[in-house]
Amino acid sequence: ALGLIAAPTPTLAQTAEEPATVDEIVVVARRIEGPMWEVQRGDSTLILVGSIDGLPRDMEWRTDALVSAVEGADRVLFPIQGQASLADVGRLLWRMRTLTRLPNDRTSADYLSPELEARVERITTEGPSRKSMLMLSADLMEHGGYARRARPVSEVVRGAARKSRKPAEPVGVFRGDEMVEKILTTPPEAYLDCIERAATAAEAGEVEGERRAEAWRRRQVPAVLASPLEQATNACSYWAVMGEGERLRGIWNEAVDEALSQPGVTVAIAPLRLLAEPNGVLARLEAQGLEPIGPEWRPAAP
Repeated sequence: ALGLIAAPTPTLAQTAEEPATVDEIVVVARRIEGPMWEVQRGDSTLILVGSIDGLPRDMEWRTDALVSAVEGADRVLFPIQGQASLADVGRLLWRMRTLTRLPNDRTSADYLSPELEARVERITTEGPSRKSMLMLSADLMEHGGYARRARPVSEVVRGAARKSRKPAEPVGVFRGDEMVEKILTTPPEAYLDCIERAATAAEAGEVEGERRAEAWRRRQVPAVLASPLEQATNACSYWAVMGEGERLRGIWNEAVDEALSQPGVTVAIAPLRLLAEPNGVLARLEAQGLEPIGPEWRPAAP
């Protein structure tokens, strides 16, 4: 079974006084629980770890191989992060009602189709909601097994990078004021696809969230991407709601190209869907004549 070995694996730092070789790092990385691909171009090696959000905090998955790979790498890349100032946080707090409630005393019934509104009310066992679409979608996804207080994969890696003092940086930084402005001014109608998919995930129940998490741990990529909860997580992301999906793909493609132009080993924690979707990062690398070595990411042929 994936990730199972006869005895605990020591970290690279414990097994060698000299810096780990590329082959040693790759061998360790292949034991990572969760989808991982190795890509090589000349003397550059890129280890792509596909992450998903909302994994249960109490989920048992082995992090030792991931930590060891980070310890042996030359550099680490994280997802895009927002940098918010105290002024940005203050603005959010000042406009908290805008963030949490629909405008002008409207309800979800003013925006959703009668059919979708009825589904949402069955799930929440309440009448028309006055919550903002952002908050309503979060409630629905929680019904579908999304853990709000999850421990992101990137958090595990960030901690390992700090401890081993490895160069680590996000692939991009968004200004907090830009993100706050978009969140506060985006109309509720922009969330309609998000609410539809979040309701579908909620109707599948919390067990679907467990299946998604287990499929991720076992590297069953097509099963993860087909999960109603994963589709809802994608549709309700900042990037999808704000229409920034192409911008996100461009940032990651540029970061991957840069990593493969540098000698040594780079470990990158990237959104699984962005890696494995049609025309995603993996397909693009393959089209360039490179060979992403790892689990199958394409859906099975009908």
